[in-house]
Amino acid sequence: MKYLIACLLFVLSFSSVLAEEETKAHFWQNEEGVVEMKLEVNGFGNNQKIPSEYTCDGKDASPEIKWSGAPEGTKSFALSVIDPDAPMGDFVHWLIYDIPKDCAVIPKGGPLPPGAKETGNDFGKSSYGGPCPPSGTHRYFFTLYALDKEHLEEVKSKNFREKVKESTIASAEVIGLYSRGR
Repeated sequence: MKYLIACLLFVLSFSSVLAEEETKAHFWQNEEGVVEMKLEVNGFGNNQKIPSEYTCDGKDASPEIKWSGAPEGTKSFALSVIDPDAPMGDFVHWLIYDIPKDCAVIPKGGPLPPGAKETGNDFGKSSYGGPCPPSGTHRYFFTLYALDKEHLEEVKSKNFREKVKESTIASAEVIGLYSRGR
């Protein structure tokens, strides 16, 4: 019986550690309870196919991106769009930072909110580059970060993740899928 109780206590404590780890990524505690930051990418939901108009097979326009539920203490936002399934590893499609805290949308095709800045992507440009996988279905992680700094200093594509991670207080993510029809 003691063994059963010890096992049960272990499982309960382990599951609470896992739950705590899970909540660090997208949730935080306020006075009313747990709050979730939400991200929406117009035209597709999480783990759904990205419409071709947002890809190299269409207009290569950036989709409308909306969010809500930013935590108290948010001073700006950053956004990344990354394909982890590229043959050479993570392929960066879009990096934006210094998005003002009072902003909650990036319109389809732009423009970016005043003050927001883009840095280089793996297409060699500083703007949105849509999905264009060489083969198979790839995942595209659209990740919004709530930051505790109004401005990030000396951000380049190579240090974007590090600079953003240092100031992230919450994040939200939508994964889009795309494969090219042949």
